[in-house]
Amino acid sequence: MFKWFGKVNFVPYTKVSDFAGYLKDGHLMGSRCKVCGSESFPPRADCSQCLSGNFEYTEYSGRAKLVSYTQIHAAPTGFEDVAPYTIGVVDLEENGRLLAWFGDTISDTEIRIGMELQVVPRIFEELQEIRVYYSLEKPGTTWSVAESGP
Repeated sequence: MFKWFGKVNFVPYTKVSDFAGYLKDGHLMGSRCKVCGSESFPPRADCSQCLSGNFEYTEYSGRAKLVSYTQIHAAPTGFEDVAPYTIGVVDLEENGRLLAWFGDTISDTEIRIGMELQVVPRIFEELQEIRVYYSLEKPGTTWSVAESGP
């Protein structure tokens, strides 16, 4: 399932591979340790607190606060056709941090450190191979969520 993110992982199997399936279906998931209750985003197969490998997925709201951002003009290979683009680092309300593209609901002039954002699961539907990602949007932005899990 991680192939849906593009070439990001050369390992054929991981205990958190269902994360990509959930994201494809519109669910932003973290993990919760069944032993000590510690939560993590992105999901971790082994708890950073007690090292247990016994975890469950927990759905996140996607509410977040902007920590940092930058606009990319000299894009890396494979992204030249979409430059310039703006990416941001956010702290999720529940726990964890992620890096994502700014979506269409926010103009570059509106971006401010500390602003409230909504993380929205997305799929590049125009590509032959499914590519899942998330975008940073205005609070309250909604998206469709599939009924089924991974």
